[in-house]
Amino acid sequence: MNRLLLWIAQGFGVGRSPIAPGTLGSVLGVFWFGLLISEPRPFFYFFGLVFGLGLSVAVTGKAEELLGRKDPGSIVLDEIAAVPACFPVWMILLWRHQGHWPAADLFFQPKSWMVVVGILTLFRVFDVLKPWPVRQAQSLPGGYGVTADDVLAAVYVNVCVLGVYFIQPNWLL
Repeated sequence: MNRLLLWIAQGFGVGRSPIAPGTLGSVLGVFWFGLLISEPRPFFYFFGLVFGLGLSVAVTGKAEELLGRKDPGSIVLDEIAAVPACFPVWMILLWRHQGHWPAADLFFQPKSWMVVVGILTLFRVFDVLKPWPVRQAQSLPGGYGVTADDVLAAVYVNVCVLGVYFIQPNWLL
């Protein structure tokens, strides 16, 4: 059971990569986001987002105990779970603009891929630089600290998306 839990916490193995495990976990998070928008109803997306973050808190906290280290780099479930939290503002703006909740076909539009890559890049920047209060959130106990810093990085991303929308809405829609 502990091996399975570690395997999940380590992003089904990608967290064991010697090169950029957090980035690989974030890329896996894009696939999680894609799965969450495969059902064209916002409830499914938001339920999956909350479920994934809750799972991350529980699993990463236990994985920390098993590994005997605070937020080791091999634990990437927090990145996977937090990546969909980078997209709600964009999704809501698209919903408002298109008149329907965006679905998985969003991934087959070239302009959307540029936005997805931009959002993912911003997430990695905020996750690595850890501006206030992202770094401070890591001091929370167990899986809360492991997951909260990524959620706060996602909040920064959503603020940036909103800023881009107000400056140049056509880049996002």
